[in-house]
Amino acid sequence: MQRAGAGAAAEIAGRLVSDLADGVVIATGPGNNGGDGWVVASALHAAGVRVRVVECAPARTPDARAEREHAITLGVPVTGDVSALAAGGEHVAVDALLGTGLTADKPLSGELATAVRSLASLRDRGADVVALDLPTGLDASTGVDVGGLRASLTLTFGTMKRGHLIGRAQCGTIVVLDIGLGAHARASSGMPLATAAWFRESLPPIPADAHKGTRKKVAIVGGAEGMAGAAILAARAALRAGAGLVKCVVAPESLPAVQEAEPAALAAPWPADGASLASLAQWADVLLVGPGLGRPHARTTVERLLAAFDGPVVLDADALNAFEGDAAALAPLLRGRPALLTPHPAELARLAQTTVDDVLAQRFAWPRRVAEMTSASVLSKGVPTIVAAASGDAMVVAEGTPILATGGAGDLLGGIAATLLAQCGDPLRAGALAAFAHGRAAAAVSARNVRGYLLDDVLLALPEVWSLSPSPPRPPVLAELPAVGEAGGRA
Repeated sequence: MQRAGAGAAAEIAGRLVSDLADGVVIATGPGNNGGDGWVVASALHAAGVRVRVVECAPARTPDARAEREHAITLGVPVTGDVSALAAGGEHVAVDALLGTGLTADKPLSGELATAVRSLASLRDRGADVVALDLPTGLDASTGVDVGGLRASLTLTFGTMKRGHLIGRAQCGTIVVLDIGLGAHARASSGMPLATAAWFRESLPPIPADAHKGTRKKVAIVGGAEGMAGAAILAARAALRAGAGLVKCVVAPESLPAVQEAEPAALAAPWPADGASLASLAQWADVLLVGPGLGRPHARTTVERLLAAFDGPVVLDADALNAFEGDAAALAPLLRGRPALLTPHPAELARLAQTTVDDVLAQRFAWPRRVAEMTSASVLSKGVPTIVAAASGDAMVVAEGTPILATGGAGDLLGGIAATLLAQCGDPLRAGALAAFAHGRAAAAVSARNVRGYLLDDVLLALPEVWSLSPSPPRPPVLAELPAVGEAGGRA
């Protein structure tokens, strides 16, 4: 508790220094989260910051009571009048009410509900609300919010919780502080978090003597009539991800559009016979099937391609919709090869024969289940993105901004993922790398505060990601996620 509170106080003092002159009000609850608040109060008071505590519920745990007595002995002012919470004019308010001690099936009530409303009103008046562990009202496991409190900064201890990753909008900037829990501290419920340091260490290098063959050949099968743009976006992404050669295999009607829009890519019509199919299979190092593929005959197309080609594949969009309710049929077609499926929630729900609401409610479980069904790795797009392998291994990627919530963003991800899969051979690693790069590039675009953008802007930001240097270590900070819609920060 003392390590958590002291670390939190240091972060508050370092990040909000310009607001501390007006003092800090700390709302404490009955448990150890309240105890953390008492430690913050003691530390800031000892540093000369004007602090007052509003005790919204009496301290009940032995540790919390001990820290309360220590703070009062130091001279920290305290009141039990919850109505006074918003009356002091402070520009920093600390939420130390419940932390992880709330579940969505137990709504807030009484003085704690009043306290949350007061903290929300302070936020509305321009104060920075700092949540210890979690904003009160946010369920740590499900991310369901019953309080409506949005924090500017959330300081959590030892590990990223699922609720942080799902309820990003309520948390503001999320900072994980080391309190001595060990090496698992960056994980969320057993799934490692993709960080900038991991990204740099895991990105397959391009050697100095590389040529277009060693950088791999990516074939993109899709681009039905009227949907050439999907194949074009995927091709541009594959090239920006470092592919040596890219070929768009599209409907004959789409060939002129592809050749005019992306001269750096080769183009060919959909294979019409066994010879052309064999030629494509011999040429490609990896297949990306799905961008703009269209529904008619999609399953037959996928089955023919997977029968003719033995190498790694990425399946997206209608290449997945073709197996609606029959995900298990993919396993014998994939035959144990490196394979990555990249569904959004609706596509994952179709594969799993469930509802989108169920996928979202169990977003950490369904990718693993579908990976086991299909013997492929599954990249489940969303906030956060989960990448799971058939072995049960999985990673969490918390990068990205709402600018990716647009048609064509998935085609970019597919092109990046296919290139990285060809270059590293590991679909779990390739999927997590692609999701990180895709999301971090989007964050770079969001940081420019431009209302209008194109997906080409995201592509043009990719070089910044490939050259990304992790921020230097800053103990006790283990990891940091910027507020939704912002870029930068330490991850």
